Amino acid sequence: MSLAFAGSIGMTLVILACALPDLNSWWPFIVVIFYLLAPLPTMLMKRFNDYSGSGNANMDLAVFITMGIVVSSFALPIIMARVNAIAWTACNFTLCGNIVVYLTFIGFFLTLYQEDTDYSL
Repeated sequence: MSLAFAGSIGMTLVILACALPDLNSWWPFIVVIFYLLAPLPTMLMKRFNDYSGSGNANMDLAVFITMGIVVSSFALPIIMARVNAIAWTACNFTLCGNIVVYLTFIGFFLTLYQEDTDYSL
């Protein structure tokens, strides 16, 4: 419940960066593509490692690609604000939305892949 609320707060910040009358530019909404792409490499390598039993090199590559996507989602609004494609206020809203959404992703993956140690001896 709290992860869904946090995710909706993050998306609200990104939409506010686009829709406020003073800002009125939908360019910051491009970061939603990064939100969709960010968990894919890690999820694919988790599934691949479950079936093949291969080493950590594949997972390290997936984490590297994921971090590249995350850094790009933070860099894109800053670059757009520097070239005056968006306002700095929209950039700040987008960066705050990025922080909230990625913390939500981390919380989701921590709860999804945690061990059930409450019932073990």
